[in-house]
Parts: sequence; structure tokens; C-alpha cells
Amino acid sequence: MTTLKIPTPLRYYTNGQAEVAVNGANVSAAMRNLVEQYPTLEQHLYNGNGDLRNFVNLFLGENNIKDLQGLETPLNEGDTLRLIPSIAGGSNDFPGTARRGRCSRSVWRARCSPD
Repeated sequence: MTTLKIPTPLRYYTNGQAEVAVNGANVSAAMRNLVEQYPTLEQHLYNGNGDLRNFVNLFLGENNIKDLQGLETPLNEGDTLRLIPSIAGGSNDFPGTARRGRCSRSVWRARCSPD
């Protein structure tokens, strides 16, 4: 059995559990077992074609599975997988400004701040 660590934003879908025991000979099977146990997770992890979403990162130990054998990475009894979603986004709203644009904080200070 493999332990899969669930990030805080997805724990709502695992009844608050930070760790879930999953079965599977490889990462793909373990992830499918996860969504069998918690079906509401599927839409957050897989796209409409049944492929793992690009922003979902899985680590076996300290290694990203993308650097190993991807979803076909074999799992051994007692392994720990960590699910780490990429975080992106920001706000287009900057208080006190009439401008609305897509600027990083450092660019905003230089270019987007009110004159």
C-alpha cells in the first residue's frame, strides 16, 4: 500500500484527510484508486480526456514522477506519493488605480502604478 499526501486545498474532497492509503502497482493505478475512493476529486485531477491535468504534480520521495517514468513509475509497498498542484493566478484589481492590467507586483510598481 502507498500513502498519498493530499494538499490542503484538496482535503475537502477527501473528508479532511491529509493522507490517503492507495493501491496500485504504479502511479497511474494509485491515482485511479484515489478517485475510486473519492470520486469528486476526479474533475480536479483529470481533464475531459481522462488525462492527468498539467498542473498536477506528483512526487515519489523527492523526485517528480515526470523525471522518472511518469505515470508508469512503479510503486513499492510503503512508498509515499505527494500530490502538489501548481499554483498560478493573481488579481487584475489594484486598489486605488484606474488601470486594470495583468502585471506582476514588481512590474506593477514600475509600470502600472498611478502617476
